[in-house]
Amino acid sequence: MDSAAPYLTGQAPASASASGRVPGLVLGIVHTAGWVIAYWWIAALAAVAVWATGVAVVRHLARKASAERMALELVPSRHFDPGLEEIFRRGVQLARASTSMPWWAPRRSKSVQIRLRADGSSPLRYRIEGPAGGERLLSITPFGPTVTVNRARPLVDKPRDHVVRAEFILRGKPTAPLREVPLNPDPLQPLIDAVSDLRAELGDLAEIRLDIQRAPKLALRARRLQLMSDARRAERREAQRATRWVRQDATGIEDSLTWQLQQLVAGKQGGGGRRLVVPPVPRRVDPEEALGKLAEDDHLVRVQLLVMCASNTEGRAEARLAQLQAALDVFGGGSRWAMRGWRVGPWRFGADRWPSRRGFERRWTLGHCQPPRPNWVRLEELTGLLKPPTTHCRLPLLAGDLPTFEHGDPELLLQGIYRGPDGRRRLIATYAKETLFEVGVGKAGGGKTERALAQAIGWAHAGGGLMFVDPHRDSWPRALPFLAHDHLMPRIALIDLTASGPAPQLSSWNPIGMHQGQVAHEVVEATADAYASVLGWDDATAPRALTIFTAALAVLVAVNETACQAGRPEDQATIFHVRSLLTDPDFRTTALTAIEGRLDEETRSWWRTVFPTLPTDAFAVVLNPIARLAANPVTRAFLGQPAGIYNIRGAMDSRMIVWVCPGGNGPTDRLITALLARDLLRAVRSRRDTPEAQRVPFRPYFDELITLTGAAPETIAAMFEDFRKYKVHVHGMTQLLARLPIPVRLSLVQNASTLASTAGSQSAIAPITAEWGDRPTPDVVAALDRFEHYMSLTVEGRRVGPVRITGPHLDNVFADYARPGQVGALERAAWATAGAAPLDQLTDRAENQLTRVSAFLPQHAPAQPAVHLQKKRKYK
Repeated sequence: MDSAAPYLTGQAPASASASGRVPGLVLGIVHTAGWVIAYWWIAALAAVAVWATGVAVVRHLARKASAERMALELVPSRHFDPGLEEIFRRGVQLARASTSMPWWAPRRSKSVQIRLRADGSSPLRYRIEGPAGGERLLSITPFGPTVTVNRARPLVDKPRDHVVRAEFILRGKPTAPLREVPLNPDPLQPLIDAVSDLRAELGDLAEIRLDIQRAPKLALRARRLQLMSDARRAERREAQRATRWVRQDATGIEDSLTWQLQQLVAGKQGGGGRRLVVPPVPRRVDPEEALGKLAEDDHLVRVQLLVMCASNTEGRAEARLAQLQAALDVFGGGSRWAMRGWRVGPWRFGADRWPSRRGFERRWTLGHCQPPRPNWVRLEELTGLLKPPTTHCRLPLLAGDLPTFEHGDPELLLQGIYRGPDGRRRLIATYAKETLFEVGVGKAGGGKTERALAQAIGWAHAGGGLMFVDPHRDSWPRALPFLAHDHLMPRIALIDLTASGPAPQLSSWNPIGMHQGQVAHEVVEATADAYASVLGWDDATAPRALTIFTAALAVLVAVNETACQAGRPEDQATIFHVRSLLTDPDFRTTALTAIEGRLDEETRSWWRTVFPTLPTDAFAVVLNPIARLAANPVTRAFLGQPAGIYNIRGAMDSRMIVWVCPGGNGPTDRLITALLARDLLRAVRSRRDTPEAQRVPFRPYFDELITLTGAAPETIAAMFEDFRKYKVHVHGMTQLLARLPIPVRLSLVQNASTLASTAGSQSAIAPITAEWGDRPTPDVVAALDRFEHYMSLTVEGRRVGPVRITGPHLDNVFADYARPGQVGALERAAWATAGAAPLDQLTDRAENQLTRVSAFLPQHAPAQPAVHLQKKRKYK
């Protein structure tokens, strides 16, 4: 009854229902297949629509994600020298930052881009662009303070007339690494050399973009399975090939005559059959050997390398791309960077042509990483590209690094001739307002003075004032033809103490004269300090001599102040009147009486109470150097005039060109040099009475610093320390830096805006190269040719160099300025501006000056004369 229930209820058994559905399913499949065959185009259109929709959605999301990218620019210091571990850690940061994207961002947008760009503004700009979420991670680098990370703005390029594009892919064995390039020299050096001759004025541009993203796991596993399968298949083929060769060898042996004879001798003919051959077993495939760099997931990334070069001149972009291609060959090893595309005759089909160009432009603009090949590399292979240029990189000098010198431009100061990597030569300069102090070192005849002369002549033609101090006078005739211009002649003065020629002309100067508006105590201090520096006086070794000389100067300066206020500057006393003041009681009494109201109480008290107690021999140390000056007719005539013409403060303020030739390096010459140097220091410091904006720039040039500093070491050192404040900028030249006094040497090196060296001995050059970190080394500088220099310069607040510069030669750089026919007129004008007169005439005037002063003083004595001071001896 129970078994018949299904039939009684009208339900068919399950087996019958299943047997009925199977033919129906088959029939449905057949009908569906027939419909697809008949209407295949509908299915194709549906598939295409789904694919297109998916592509559009992915591209939209990728564009949206790319719009949220940030950019950082890394600026390395001169001493940036990272280690392999630091660079590797930076690579890990880049790989991690590539994933700092929203979950919905497509893989192509999950990348970090390294941009190496050269457009003329710098040798190679190093930028990092990536997801905005990775900015915090990328801003703090393992390179430390030697690299400055700045937030970068988007770069906008002007359209160029000629543009070439290229995409580089990895060729060679896919599991083999790129070549391991050492860090010294810098791996970026070939790329920088490739763009070293870039010319911004021609619109040249070169840029390399390296996109880095983490390797996709599924694709990597599929690739590993393929590689392992290929390796096993290769092993089996090798085993089969070896088996065939073994069998062939065995068959060949059994068929040979020797083997048959052996069988006959052994009596085994026809017995035993052929011997058994055991085929070789396929070798086990080692995964590390088969997979190579793809064996491990750690630090494996996928990269994309795009290059674009542009220029407004035909052919330069193509040549630049070829240079970059050659530079990338340096990284080639078992794997190498090769340009994608193929060449047909003179045409190349690649990223510049259809169909690749559109995809290239999209990836270039949006920063998408979609390499046509996997391009899997380990971070260790990218060591050279994961950091900015290091200290081991030789950077070219671009037009933006050092401005080009232009004749007549008052803002530029000529430095030399730079020969670029492409062989072009250009005159380079620094900005005058930044070139505060210069130091030139090198052997005699190496070109130091020639370079200084070229710089001074260029500055003079630009309207600047200067003072050229040359103890040997050789620079004056060398510069004459190039300064012999009508607009320069009224500004040039020659102070020549060499007294050369049959009828020597000589200017004059009264170091203690007051006719030029000097401050009395400054004149006394400057003159006393000059004597003290040459003679070695100080408060410990010669306190009495220093006191006597200072007191005498105070009296004579007061006398001169009285004469100038009376309108009689020709009746002023000179330095030679110190002897009369100390040894002639009548002259001393008259002088002290005439100026009693001008002296302070302490000075008057010294002359009344202390001076009479001094022994006669106390004056010898003061009078001896003055006697030497008086014995020399040149110095007697130069310093013995009451109202000298020489006025360095007036020369500074009126942009004069003053040539000073002290005449030698003997004791008397050193004293003259010390007086001139101390007066210059006094005059410069007196500019404090002028607002800073109204101070006229002035440039003293000191040739043969060894000679000059031997006379006034502390004075020269003070110049290099103080003059910047008053817009007076010193240029010094010397053969040996080590022979300069320590204060001068320290001040020179500490404050030098420009430090230059020609050839010389290695021991003499070593102090300069040490300031450059011995790059270049002393032996490199010592081997320089004549007129060649290594120098470091300051431009826009940063140091440039050391760079090799050819010193300017006057006959070449200023050939158009030479006026040899006007040399005589210039020399006469320079004598006239300096108030020069024949030596004999000045000598006679100096000898009669004591009489003039003695006659002037009684006429201006007060109504009640002071007490007559008699010199009393302390010991009978």
